[in-house]
Amino acid sequence: MTTGLIFDIKKFAINDGPGIRLTVFFKGCNLACKWCHNPESISPKVQKMYNAKKCIGSVKCIENCPNDALKMTSEGIVTDYNICNLCGICAEVCPTKAFEMLGSEIPISELMKKIDNEAIFFDQSGGGVTFSGGEPLMHSDYLIEALKECGKRMYHRVVDTTAFAKLETVLEVAKHTELFLIDLKVMDSEKHKEFTAVGNEKILSNITELAKTNCEIIFRIPLIKDVNTSEENIEKTANFINSLEGNRRVVNLLPYHNIAGNKHLKLGAPNKNQVFETPNLNEIANIVSLFDSFGISATVGG
Repeated sequence: MTTGLIFDIKKFAINDGPGIRLTVFFKGCNLACKWCHNPESISPKVQKMYNAKKCIGSVKCIENCPNDALKMTSEGIVTDYNICNLCGICAEVCPTKAFEMLGSEIPISELMKKIDNEAIFFDQSGGGVTFSGGEPLMHSDYLIEALKECGKRMYHRVVDTTAFAKLETVLEVAKHTELFLIDLKVMDSEKHKEFTAVGNEKILSNITELAKTNCEIIFRIPLIKDVNTSEENIEKTANFINSLEGNRRVVNLLPYHNIAGNKHLKLGAPNKNQVFETPNLNEIANIVSLFDSFGISATVGG
């Protein structure tokens, strides 16, 4: 049975493609962006999240832990991950859901039931299903099977990806996808590697080949001040987009927001990475104007 590790399924999503959508979030990413706002999506393994603000100290988790991996402290419940086997019992017995398990293997048949339940909203809004992450292309067999099932039902399909994968995987997924949402982070490969742990040669090459297909592509640029907001980087990005085959001239700008810090704490690993800044409104307006000068429509959000 083909399986993929999924950590969330979001109903009524309106920023992951056209219309009202169901967004499926895969766990695991082969990039490690220092500004990632979903750190719980990076690891390809099941994880546990603890929200101390929800904890009421019922200690049912401690009483039911088979490995005695939990203890009460002044900061709340602390997990000893040297002996915790991530069985999830603490999350099951917690009355306030202070514990949450991240990542579960969902069979395609079960996933399609969840998707089918939302079909009425797809029909009324022109929406559909978006596969996101993490990186959905890391789960290519499962992803392609799910895309095919959605295609049989005439659901609009979107894949939100970094395009960092084998080219044959990207092109096979393209056969079963109406729209790609693709991140363009930094055009300089060394700088890309500095902030994401990988260079961007494969990504740009894959995008170039993908653009030769009939798939629609919308580029998304996370705007991080002093990382990718310079005029030089925006011009290189615009020139790359204009070099692609077809009409690829739509860009969504996603200004950086710092919501990851609290998530790192919940994962039991405080974020020690550098703090990034959000570009101000004038800087964003200048970026929009610069893209416009290259004939590219850039909008904030998406």
